This record gives sequence, structure tokens and C-alpha cells, in this order.
Amino acid sequence: MAYDLTSLALFRSLAELGSIAAAAARHRIAPSAASRRISELEKQAGAGLIQRHRRGVVLTEAGRLMLRHAETLAGQVARMQAELDDYAAGHKGTIRMAANTSAITQFLPEDLAEFLIANPGISIQMAEMESVEIIQAVQSGAVDLGVFSAFTDARGLQVLPYRRDTLVVCAPSDHPLSQRKSLRLRDFDGQSVVALQRQSSLQAHVDKRAADLGITIRTTVEVKSFDGVRRMVQARLGIAILPFGAVEAYLGDGSIVMIPIDEPWATRDLMIAVQSPSALSPQAEALLRTLQG
Repeated sequence: MAYDLTSLALFRSLAELGSIAAAAARHRIAPSAASRRISELEKQAGAGLIQRHRRGVVLTEAGRLMLRHAETLAGQVARMQAELDDYAAGHKGTIRMAANTSAITQFLPEDLAEFLIANPGISIQMAEMESVEIIQAVQSGAVDLGVFSAFTDARGLQVLPYRRDTLVVCAPSDHPLSQRKSLRLRDFDGQSVVALQRQSSLQAHVDKRAADLGITIRTTVEVKSFDGVRRMVQARLGIAILPFGAVEAYLGDGSIVMIPIDEPWATRDLMIAVQSPSALSPQAEALLRTLQG
């Protein structure tokens, strides 16, 4: 059964605005015509999609299901048009991608450089997001593929391995723990700690391990980026847990040291999420092969 894209766009506006009249105005059609289109969608779906109230409409359970698929279709149509626009402009296509800070800091620059050298004319639109946001973006079709922490729930998506990420302690060079050969999370008890903001998958990972051990981590300051954490450590505001690649390259001036973490959880996997490998454009499929190579 074929669904009309105009009616689906109208339905998405109706879900957002909660009013047939407002949705009709946005799409510049009469409210009666908008109402007929929604009724036709309900006939096609075989279920009621909205419930009418004095102050507007709300979606039924079937309506929420319809909305989710309508948003996915809208993302796919937008992606199709963007790729066609690229071809019309003489380019070979655009790949939309999202990745967490750990992947962008450590691994993706070299991998993307290799891919773009081998595939001139293709462009990559990269968004830096938290892992939870990445999964949502892939699910909605806002991006073609995403690189995220394996500790994030990615149900409903195809998940493929990318790289292994090693966590280390970053400490001021004159810190009492700086001469240790390795550290465990219990060594953080009573120490001042610089942390990533709580929505970070890395920080959630560390906090869960601390809670399992019954340890309260005394956070001095929370910042958003690895660079911000490292600078706070350089200012002697505390010690921190960061990926190896976010510390190793900055040891040259002697202000900080890097200490291995002797814990199984200090190694975590970075994964690639896609809706379906077979549904990727040829360009995105080629990038996926490069990332897995």
C-alpha cells in the first residue's frame, strides 16, 4: 500500500502542533482538506491515529508508531535529495555521520583521511555527539552511521565492531599518585577528581563502576570535553580518567603524567551503528568497509 508523502508530512506537523488547523496553515491547505488527508491515512493504516479533544488532538498508540516511521521516511527522502543535489553539483555524494568524542579524538581522523584520499569528491558531514544521541540519530535516519560506546543500548540497529578504547588516569606530574605503576578505582577514594559531564557515556561507565564498589568519587569540577578535562588536570584541580589517545599526545611538557588502570573495565569497545548495511548508499557502504578494515 502506497502512502502519500504530502499526507505523511502533514501528519508529522499535526503531531508537532497538536491542531489540524495549525497543521493545515503550515501546509497552506484548508482544514477540511487536512482532515480528509488524515482520515485517509487512518483508512490505510486500518487504525485510528489521533484522538480529538476540545483543545486539539493527541496521537494514539498507532499514531505514535506511524509518526516514528514517517520521521524515518522524511529523513530518507532528505538524504536522497541531498545526494542528488551533490550529483547535480558535480560531487559524488555526501555521507552523514555522528561519532562520540573518543572516536573523533583518537581514531577517525586517520580513517577518514584514508577514505577521502581513495574516494575524491565524496564529502562527510560529521556531528560530534554523546553516544545516546548518536543512537537516536541513526534510528531516526538523521545520519547514515554512527560510532558510539558499546555500553550504550542500540537495540533495533545493526551494530558492528570498530576499535578498542583504553582508559587511563591523567594526573598532575607532582600528584601523590603520579609515581604509581598502575591504579585501581579504589585509589580514587578521597581524591579530587575532574570529570566529564554526566551525559557522557564514559563518565556514566566510570560512575557505575564506582557505585558497584561503594566508592563516592569527589568531583572537583565537571567539563564537557577531553581537552577541558586535561587542562583542569594541568591546573592541579584533580586527577581524571580519559582515553589513552586524549592524554598520550600531551605528555611532552611534563605537566601531566599517564598512569595505566589495572581494571577489566578500563578497556571498552567502540562500535558502528547503522539501520541496515544493505540500505546504505554505495558511498556510506564504502566508508563502512574502510572503518572495519
